[in-house]
Amino acid sequence: MTTIYITDLDHTLLRSDHSISQYTQDIWNKKTKTNTLSIATARSFSKSLEFLDKLELHAPLILLDGAMVISPNKKLIDIKVMHKDLGDSIIFEGAKFGIYPFVIGLKDREFNESFFYTDTLNNIQKNVLKNYQNDPRLEYHSRLRAMEMTLKIVYFGQKEELTLLVEHLKNIFKDTIEYKLSPENYSNGYFLTLLHPDADKSHALKTVCNHLQQDLQSVTVFGDSLNDIGMFKIAKRAIAVENALDELKLHADIILPHSNDQDGVAKYLAKDNN
Repeated sequence: MTTIYITDLDHTLLRSDHSISQYTQDIWNKKTKTNTLSIATARSFSKSLEFLDKLELHAPLILLDGAMVISPNKKLIDIKVMHKDLGDSIIFEGAKFGIYPFVIGLKDREFNESFFYTDTLNNIQKNVLKNYQNDPRLEYHSRLRAMEMTLKIVYFGQKEELTLLVEHLKNIFKDTIEYKLSPENYSNGYFLTLLHPDADKSHALKTVCNHLQQDLQSVTVFGDSLNDIGMFKIAKRAIAVENALDELKLHADIILPHSNDQDGVAKYLAKDNN
């Protein structure tokens, strides 16, 4: 039985400057000749491929926190879309708190992505948008609404205000939404991700295993943050990088002595003979 290795990107496989070292590239491309390697990330298809352009990718990719499972050659395996009316209602409720989200989704059936934003932006959101300058996916909307194919809605802010918001949304929408509130590692704030209730990494990992006709006992996963907990709970082996959040380390079978900036994932792959 081939081992399947699934790794998160930001703060796990990627270095803090979003690069992949030559060492990690070499180990990944060697390991993929005899095993199955892939990613599970909050990032989109195009952005993930941009980061991974020097890595050999053959297995399905888990994207947008698990809302999409797709092959590297754009063959869709699974997608979990938030209904537009629900998305619009979430935006309406958030506006009561004076905060507006980013809306991420697909603008067509060719998997071309859009990233909607509006005028009301806090400092964390402004910093996020700096990374999207000249990005063709970015779309300004004076009257922010959900898309027909919304994949996730993301709020950035301080922990206190987002905690109040998520409690408010849970009272209204119950379990029709998947809620993920986490620290934002590139700033001092937090972010709240809202998804289809089955759009998380654990559901997506099961989909990947079914597609590859292997079971979860063949899977080793790597991560650093709260959105990795679901797949940590169901994989045979769950591995946290040294810089992972303490909450995730509680669910790890192994805590690496190396961080993402020290090629922790690659160093484990180089030594693992499973």
